[in-house]
Amino acid sequence: MILTHDVILREIAAGRIEIDPFSEDQVGPASIDLHLGDEIRVMEGGPPVIELDEDADYRAVTEVRRLDGRYVLAPGQTIHGITRERIKLPPDIGGWLEGRSRFARLGLMIHVTAGVVAPGIDNRQVLEMSNVAGRPLAIHTGIRLCQIVLQRAEGEAVYRGRFADQLRL
Repeated sequence: MILTHDVILREIAAGRIEIDPFSEDQVGPASIDLHLGDEIRVMEGGPPVIELDEDADYRAVTEVRRLDGRYVLAPGQTIHGITRERIKLPPDIGGWLEGRSRFARLGLMIHVTAGVVAPGIDNRQVLEMSNVAGRPLAIHTGIRLCQIVLQRAEGEAVYRGRFADQLRL
């Protein structure tokens, strides 16, 4: 079941869901808006062909940059951003990162294929942002760029994988 506005606020008030920083006006009918943080990771250097195997590591072909205002995302380019908010979920609530329609209609994809937010996480969310428009898009630090849709899980789980402690890119 997808959590609606009143349920999200109840879960936050009970301390089961934590969003930091948080303002109640971020909560929509069935999601919470999230802001783009102050750093991005862009493709720089590396081999001309990236082998996609079990040893593939995005950090080998990207570099972190501070985002102090705006970044112009070229057509066809993919970069990583990170949410300003740290999100902590209980073991029985997971979610999905989704773009906002106002930006999707202009050609911005917020996650390429990794939109799942696992139950029990306590971190910031990395955004795999791609420009599928025919012209450059300027993204800005601090903008409400995406949303998280929350839902109850059947059973409980806590994510302890590779990105469990993700607080920076």
